[in-house]
Amino acid sequence: MRTQVGIVGAGPAGLLLAHLLRREGIESVVLETRGREEIEATIRAGVLEQGTVDMLKCSGVGERMMREGFVHHGIILRFAGGSHRIDLTGLSGGRSIMVYAQHEVIKDLVKARLDAGAPIEFGVKDVTLQDLESTAPKIRFRDGAGGVREIACDFVAGCDGFHGVSRPSIPSRRRSEFTRVYPFGWFGILVEAPPATDELIYAHHERGFALVSTRSPKIQRLYLQCDPEDAVANWPDARIWEELHARLANAEDWKLTEGRIFQKGIVAMRSFVVEPMQYGRLFLAGDAAHIVPPTGAKGLNLAAADVRVLARALAAHYRERRADLLEQYSATALKRIWRSEHFSWWMTSMLHRFHDDTPFHHRLQLAELDYVTRSRAKATTLAENYVGLPFD
Repeated sequence: MRTQVGIVGAGPAGLLLAHLLRREGIESVVLETRGREEIEATIRAGVLEQGTVDMLKCSGVGERMMREGFVHHGIILRFAGGSHRIDLTGLSGGRSIMVYAQHEVIKDLVKARLDAGAPIEFGVKDVTLQDLESTAPKIRFRDGAGGVREIACDFVAGCDGFHGVSRPSIPSRRRSEFTRVYPFGWFGILVEAPPATDELIYAHHERGFALVSTRSPKIQRLYLQCDPEDAVANWPDARIWEELHARLANAEDWKLTEGRIFQKGIVAMRSFVVEPMQYGRLFLAGDAAHIVPPTGAKGLNLAAADVRVLARALAAHYRERRADLLEQYSATALKRIWRSEHFSWWMTSMLHRFHDDTPFHHRLQLAELDYVTRSRAKATTLAENYVGLPFD
């Protein structure tokens, strides 16, 4: 098989890259180890920056998002028994966020690709990347029927996540990895209940962090800080509701809406970046190159920003025979990545309780939260980063 760009991974990065390339007339093949049903059912983060929303709309895959998503113009910070609204739109020059789950974005991208008759290979195994430093790299894999196949291509895009094969295909001596593992995780639940709030609530509490979000008019997503080594079995429904009510309690007339919990899971938290994000004809994008704690809502949005840069560079290569944008891909993408890493670390550090917390550190967190909600300059910093900095 021959194509121009071989894409490993059918997550948001790989599918969006394939979609953008197709609009530029550039051929690609997408390989995915999981089945279509699994990738479309894996529920992940659902906050889209303004730039991500605009990109999906302009590329022709935003119709359902605009119809079913929730536009939010602010977030609520809750601490010390009070609630404080951050006016995202007013502080960021009119920008906003869209709450639209990642698996819904994936459904839209898969449908667009299949409707166009463009190839996706689901259920592949034993993927290896070959000859990456040559001008003719290859991807070898076993297809769903067990047959060994090979794709010859001009470039390889590694969009297969943190545990994929793409990043390890870069020799260890040619890459540097930067990691921060956090001593807590998020216990997440999906609940059948009407919305309890019009905007996301981020709560700092002595018992730990909590977050209230919306996925649809009938389904809500809630999180609470927990031990990453804990077991889901240790959290019966009654304990979950007790903790959420305690952490979200305040002096105002607001009540958390309960309902049937139909999904539970624990998410570990880390910050991670690899440099550079390219090696020969291999280019990394999305979680293959970087991970952020979910507090800043940046994961999917960074993947979208990566592939926007990469798609433009590949288009310039094929249209104008330019090599400079591809050569600059890693440096260009990393500027935004490190800004988002810092923002996500800051939000995480400000809102969570750490295992080695002292009363002094807790007072520092409260002072920071108070300053964010009282200072227009500090609130503007939060708002601009949360809605997403402009692409250009």
